[in-house]
Amino acid sequence: MKHSDDVMVLGKRSEIFEKLQRDILRLEKFNPAQNAGLDAGLEPMKEAFPEGRFPVGAVHEFLSARIEDAAATGGFIGGLLASLLRSSGAALWISSSRTLFPPALKALGIQPERVVFLDLKKEKDVLWAMDEALKCAALAAVVGELREISFTESRRLQLAVENSRVTGFILRHNTHKPTTTACVSRWKITALPSKTVDDLPGIGFPRWQVDLLRMRNGKPGTWNIQWRDGAFVPDEPVPLVFQDQQQNAG
Repeated sequence: MKHSDDVMVLGKRSEIFEKLQRDILRLEKFNPAQNAGLDAGLEPMKEAFPEGRFPVGAVHEFLSARIEDAAATGGFIGGLLASLLRSSGAALWISSSRTLFPPALKALGIQPERVVFLDLKKEKDVLWAMDEALKCAALAAVVGELREISFTESRRLQLAVENSRVTGFILRHNTHKPTTTACVSRWKITALPSKTVDDLPGIGFPRWQVDLLRMRNGKPGTWNIQWRDGAFVPDEPVPLVFQDQQQNAG
């Protein structure tokens, strides 16, 4: 009888814990049903995401310390945009010193007319335009290239998307010592040498090392992935290393 009672108690604790997790996600405006539309091949990362799904209707922060990292990050964000724009909507890319080459988006399956580029002179104007754009529910996503953003400014952006359900991406340049923000996640994307296809000469598929440094209600980790056939594809074997495993190994 004692064993069955213990099992019953553990079962009730598990139910309570799962309910608390759902309540926390609901209070933080995370709705799993609204995340079902993002299908970019992020299956290897799903354990890192709340409810196993990439959070849309939220603001994500990407750090780039070097120009080449910014280019790699732009490619990775482009892959996410390809999925967000697959059904409908448009995206707005705002910057004062754009690092992305627009025609490159076509290689990711994005039609040029689906992304509007807004080039401004001052970074403070980029932040203002991004804040206003994230309030427009007609957009699928907004990307803003910035050097610095305060916690208060990032919180204002996050509050905007909680109402509009637009997905925001902040691409921060030259961030050697990043400040704290209210974004739901923080990423670092690094380019990796592409692999040749069937030993043929030429440039292979884009490859990245993806470091998820922080994910609200999720789990940080590191993966090597590539873009192939319109989706993110894990390298073989998949190098899945979560942050707590990295700390234990050290």
